[in-house]
Amino acid sequence: MMNNRVVHIIGVGTMVVSLLIFGTFLLLFVNLNTWIHGWGHSLSMSVYLQDGIDKKTRDRIASSIRDFPSAEIKRYISKKDALIDLRKALGSEAGLLEGLSRNPLPASFEVGFTDVESPETGPRKIKQVIEKIDGVDEVKYSEEWLQRLEGLMNVVRLVGFIIGGLLSIGVLFIVTNTIKLTIYSRKHEIEIQKLVGATDWFVKAPFLLEGLIQGLFSGAFSLLMLYSCHLFLSAKKMHLLGLTVLDFIFLPTEYVISIFLISVTLGLAGSFIAVGRFLAAESYAEI
Repeated sequence: MMNNRVVHIIGVGTMVVSLLIFGTFLLLFVNLNTWIHGWGHSLSMSVYLQDGIDKKTRDRIASSIRDFPSAEIKRYISKKDALIDLRKALGSEAGLLEGLSRNPLPASFEVGFTDVESPETGPRKIKQVIEKIDGVDEVKYSEEWLQRLEGLMNVVRLVGFIIGGLLSIGVLFIVTNTIKLTIYSRKHEIEIQKLVGATDWFVKAPFLLEGLIQGLFSGAFSLLMLYSCHLFLSAKKMHLLGLTVLDFIFLPTEYVISIFLISVTLGLAGSFIAVGRFLAAESYAEI
């Protein structure tokens, strides 16, 4: 390996890049999945009120909402406050609102539920009941867009399997060709070993060890770089819509072990294929 260190360094470097691409995709997927499931354990609703209702009607609606078990009105947003929030969200584009002759945004209650039934029945029933209250215009709840996100995550999961499969094939091809180059650089040495009675496994062992070492180094370096990336991102506070703080977590232990084992397996498989083809070609040439 020292005599062919440039070839091996290039091979390890390419493997690290491939594993890092897959690991980064996996890291983002794990965090998105964690965030979605975390939001799914709680339920939040936006209860939009009809225009022109008086304070008495508004208080009656608030009282009806509080009658639901575990319901908590977190905030009342007036039409004026809703417009202010929209201006803040638009930032530099807030000038688009200057031409409005009236405020088109409805007043609303932001309601949180800490204990709801199953997503298939509970939220929908609560929504239907609240929408029947006089003075309520519409109800939107978090579970609606969470279900859409979960559908998107299924697509992302499928894409991840495809990307992982393609990268694995690429890594296998890289290792195979790297080991093949080292084999041909020691072709005469192998021929002498075979002439003096060396078995196929005696010839294979050093190259399998090279593939194993490539896999070990590639897996270790890629995970180290991935963890450094995680430390950089976790040091920054990430927000969803400027409100919710998102915690950036690292890959679970089983994922880390899987990436490392995949790297080692690909290293061994690539070297096994390369040396196997070489020995098969040599046997055919002798015949």
